[in-house]
Amino acid sequence: MKKSRILLVDDEAAFCELCELWLTQAGYDVVSCGDGAKAHELFKSQPFDLVLHDLSLPPSFRPEEGLQRLPHYNDVPVVVITAHDEKSLALEAIRHGAWDYINKPIDPDLLSVVVQRALNKRQLQLELQTLKEQSISTTDDMGLVGTSPNIINTRNLISRIANTEVPVLIQGPSGTGKELIAKALHKHSQRKTQPFISVHCGAIPSELLESELFGYKKGAFTGADKDRKGLLSMADQGSLFLDEIGEMPPAMQVKLLRVLQEGCYFPVGGREMEHIDIRLISATNRDLPQAVEEGSFRDDLFYRIKGVTIKTQALNERPEDIPLLVRSFIEKAQTANQMVKIEPDAMSWIAQQRWPGNVRELKNTLDSLVALAVDGVITRQEINFLTGNSEPVTNIEGVSHQQTLEAQVNALEIKLITHALTECDNNRTRSAALLGLTRQGLLKKMARYGLK
Repeated sequence: MKKSRILLVDDEAAFCELCELWLTQAGYDVVSCGDGAKAHELFKSQPFDLVLHDLSLPPSFRPEEGLQRLPHYNDVPVVVITAHDEKSLALEAIRHGAWDYINKPIDPDLLSVVVQRALNKRQLQLELQTLKEQSISTTDDMGLVGTSPNIINTRNLISRIANTEVPVLIQGPSGTGKELIAKALHKHSQRKTQPFISVHCGAIPSELLESELFGYKKGAFTGADKDRKGLLSMADQGSLFLDEIGEMPPAMQVKLLRVLQEGCYFPVGGREMEHIDIRLISATNRDLPQAVEEGSFRDDLFYRIKGVTIKTQALNERPEDIPLLVRSFIEKAQTANQMVKIEPDAMSWIAQQRWPGNVRELKNTLDSLVALAVDGVITRQEINFLTGNSEPVTNIEGVSHQQTLEAQVNALEIKLITHALTECDNNRTRSAALLGLTRQGLLKKMARYGLK
């Protein structure tokens, strides 16, 4: 495992030597520097995971100059080293972006704890950045959000077959994005400038499906007062997506098979054959091989449409994709005037649900939560309102079994801190003592939970 690299900035050589010894024994790589300006140049030329920084450095020894350098360390956590009587300076450093501070003389055990917490923060920052990059790079222009093996394999398969003419059959549960895959195949094909026509075979009554697909001539039946083009004609030179093809009536299966074999058809009531050139993409949530065995789906049509098969998964089979999907749906649903974020316990609740309606259900839920969000924040209160759950979000007596341990601990801490502040008339020092915390520790927890 790669060692974390720490930049130690302090002008006391003996102190640096001692700290280097402690940190090296703890498994870190340490680089020391006694000048603030040179330390910044060193930081720009090498990668570091943490900076330990004394603010009173030569040549001026002015802490104000040290404060001005803190933003130069970008998103790498900075822990400020201060003398015992410089607490106000340390708090000012935190306002300038420092992660924490530690007083001299330094206790090696305390140093170890502070360094580890700061590095944990750095690791969370990197993981969040990775998630954001994955959300962008793995979604790209296919619109398929996720990092699960199923999504990655689907993207790779689309890239390989999009420019071919092979028929594609997409199989999977309802709400798993089958039409999204079909559109991605079309968008990355040579037919992308031509029409993409989608037909839901189960939504059109069987007696109307033929005229919808093939079109009809004037006088073909009562009400046919003029010629009408069918969906097959509209899809000419482009892609035809037959969604839920497993619901297609047997009589239409025969006629569709002929179209696929011969590339031509007769409109209803017509005597002139029309020729078409289409790329066929089909989708179903049924087990078509079983339907063939049962006789409800023609075997010759099945072999004609299956070409390459892409299988989608239920959302509960790829839970690692849920956070990325949540952020993607929030970004799409929010407006320029109302940016929305989601609290960790709300995200935790969402990640634990089974989502029987899959991605479609998740999207509809997030659209509703964004609309309900107060001050641009989605919390468990909005979720409870949407789901009709009257159970309190926080409860010392017993927490919801649906929450993770972390969410339960956070909820309990908020409750206890709020209670202590009320008991002590909002006096931070007394509240900290009541809770068995330092004042600094209490302030950090309050900042973390947004308490005032």
